[in-house]
Amino acid sequence: MRCSEVEFIDSVFALRRLPEADLPEVAFAGRSNVGKSSLMNRLLNRKSLVKVSTKPGKTQSLNFFRVDQRCYFVDLPGYGFAKVDKKLQDAWQALIAGYIETRPTLRCVVVIVDLRHAPKELDRMLIDWLRTKAIPHLLVYTKMDKLSRNEQAKQARLLDAGFGVTAADRLLFSAKTGEGREALLERLDAALA
Repeated sequence: MRCSEVEFIDSVFALRRLPEADLPEVAFAGRSNVGKSSLMNRLLNRKSLVKVSTKPGKTQSLNFFRVDQRCYFVDLPGYGFAKVDKKLQDAWQALIAGYIETRPTLRCVVVIVDLRHAPKELDRMLIDWLRTKAIPHLLVYTKMDKLSRNEQAKQARLLDAGFGVTAADRLLFSAKTGEGREALLERLDAALA
């Protein structure tokens, strides 16, 4: 995957407004402020195509980006501590779950987790739900540049144990340095094939 031709397609607030399912899709999920937008921008080799915010809850829709006329990358609203109305959080959850469960062209959900922290219950719940629904997913531990190599290895083992995965089931990534980008693109290529 080259990611040389990328275009924003639409922000979707309701399942009935989803774009035509004409290309395979990869969805990006993670807690609010985990670095989803930064990871996607680095992956797409763009500085600010995907809007980055320090304020949790900025992404409120499913944002579709067409990549190389080959697939869609879908930026999902963050989950967790977004300081928004409970009714709105429930609507986001219904939108995300409805999309993930029913989208015939969804090939993989990239679950982004901050490498610096212990496993979080909401991340565990999402991963367990994806397993139960037999939805292909890939764990990406981000912000690796914030830790030394020894700390990266230690934290990755801790997260692996907490999520019940092996090193083969996840990748380390840095949106700041780009480390892990090629490995992630290779895994996405395989998921889209």
